[in-house]
Amino acid sequence: MIRIAIPNKGRLHEPTLAIFKDAGLPVYGGGNESRQLIAKTSDPDITFIFARAADIPLFVEEGTADLGITGLDLVVERGASIECLTDLKYGSSRLVLAVPESSPITKVEDLAGKRIATEFPEITRNFFKEKNIDVEVIEVSGACEMTPHIGVADAIVDITSSGTTMMINKLRPVSQVFESKVYLIANKDSLKQKDKISDVKTAIESVLLAKTKRYIMMNVPAGNLKDVEKIIPGMNGPTIMEVEAPEPTFAVHAVVEADQIFVLIRKLKIVGARDILVLPIERLIP
Repeated sequence: MIRIAIPNKGRLHEPTLAIFKDAGLPVYGGGNESRQLIAKTSDPDITFIFARAADIPLFVEEGTADLGITGLDLVVERGASIECLTDLKYGSSRLVLAVPESSPITKVEDLAGKRIATEFPEITRNFFKEKNIDVEVIEVSGACEMTPHIGVADAIVDITSSGTTMMINKLRPVSQVFESKVYLIANKDSLKQKDKISDVKTAIESVLLAKTKRYIMMNVPAGNLKDVEKIIPGMNGPTIMEVEAPEPTFAVHAVVEADQIFVLIRKLKIVGARDILVLPIERLIP
């Protein structure tokens, strides 16, 4: 049995459910997933555990879960001894040191002897320790943005993705403290003992890879085939098939980079390709 801990709510909840659904492991059970504790999947040997994102690093470290989805900031903050397997390419964020807009503080060194409020005390202490700056770290569990305005702290270290929340709360960033990404993480012993973990990892990575590719198909007159081949080599060269048509024609299929499609289509039309069709790819396993 493989147990996978995933966030029960918050900004990582829906993207995590979506990537597992795309990977062929949708949540079964119905109802409101954010209120479930345990859910089955399409594989009878794989079960989801719904948990707070902050608790997932310890769940995985202790073996309560074999795999988990959480932010690197939470792994580092908890000091969890786990294996980071795959960057999931969503939910990236930053921990930022910020002060009120009216504060005279302009650089990190100005905070010597000051009070810093944060939900990430370990990361914050390590940040200032590396810079040899003594500060008082005040751990809070919420509403961190308000603490400088009510006299609790001189600055905060808080998580941000767009910076909008800090602007709304009239806070000005001073320095980036930590850059976080969302990872598929694994228990070290489970990774050695449970082969199906590799299947889960491969399924997720196939979805991530597919998002960066497109499947392109076209008809090409025989006389233009060499020119088209030069433009789209594909992953291992294009697939070419003869088409039953009044004039010698070939169907050309290839997997190409998604971000090259716009330029690629123009080039293909110039060299005579026609009936061009571009399709998304659900999963791509090299």
